[in-house]
Amino acid sequence: MLNLSDFLAEQATQFQLAPSLTEVVATLALACKAVAHEISHGALRGNMGEADQQNVQGEQQKTLDLISNDIFVQMAAQSPQVAALASEELEHAQIFTGKQAPYLLVFDPLDGSSNINLNLSVGSIFSILKAPEGHIDEAAFLQSGNQQLAAGYALYGTSTMLVLTLGHGVYGFTLDPEQGEFYLTHPALTITASTQEFAVNMSNQRFWQPPVQRYIEECIAGKSGPRGKDFNMRWVATMVAEVHRLLVRGGVFLYPLDSRSVGRGGRLRLLYEANPMGWLVEQASGLASTGHRNILEVEPGSLHQRVAVILGAREEVERLQEFHSFTDPTA
Repeated sequence: MLNLSDFLAEQATQFQLAPSLTEVVATLALACKAVAHEISHGALRGNMGEADQQNVQGEQQKTLDLISNDIFVQMAAQSPQVAALASEELEHAQIFTGKQAPYLLVFDPLDGSSNINLNLSVGSIFSILKAPEGHIDEAAFLQSGNQQLAAGYALYGTSTMLVLTLGHGVYGFTLDPEQGEFYLTHPALTITASTQEFAVNMSNQRFWQPPVQRYIEECIAGKSGPRGKDFNMRWVATMVAEVHRLLVRGGVFLYPLDSRSVGRGGRLRLLYEANPMGWLVEQASGLASTGHRNILEVEPGSLHQRVAVILGAREEVERLQEFHSFTDPTA
């Protein structure tokens, strides 16, 4: 099987990608392997508990949140290709002063960390952006999702997988723990246009807006309802795992706007979660939407901006967008 290094070399040649870009992807793969190692030894090292502090989002951090963040920060600091980084766990961007480098790195070091103590799947999400020439500040990170140069995630599940796009399709690699190499096991991942599976947190149903209420009611009605087919529901509470399921067997994932999150735009973070995952989904022939517009077209206003997220099978996302077209996007 093709290993990650050879794959990156092939992509660089075929699509005339800068070697510096594939070098950053290789560095991120090393960071993901290091995080996987820490997770697999978490309980043995006493790293499964809470860190007794909160992140900028006001969320309780786990010890492994901090360890994973440190791994990504150190890898980026050592890379000659990364000029600055922004992390979901840090309030401000970290600028590497004096380093003339072509890229910005954005990441969620440990997605789904609430599942850590349950031994369920967690992951890491990353995005690479072009750095501006000259002075770099936090405003440099406020780029729409369609300006990403590379994006991907690592899934720490039954095996460790790295799934990424360089703008030319989506490819999945599985880590061989004995050799320490990622090998291409899932070439050209594609999301089918139709599905009979949705993923949503049903406990939030009473807060949803009418378009989402209508859509889920149709799905639950099954064959006797307007859709004329039965749907399955899934929910892992780790975005990486949810999107991975879309890429492997199809479906649609929703974390929609609701009455509690209208004022802040949604629940998930645009830069760290919605943009990289949205681009992966669209590179796999799916759609990524807030309900009212394509996620990748949203212009960020701040590092930690949040948005509503609907991802997956094209027909389902289009149906949800049609339902949203009759509502006020600011209500």
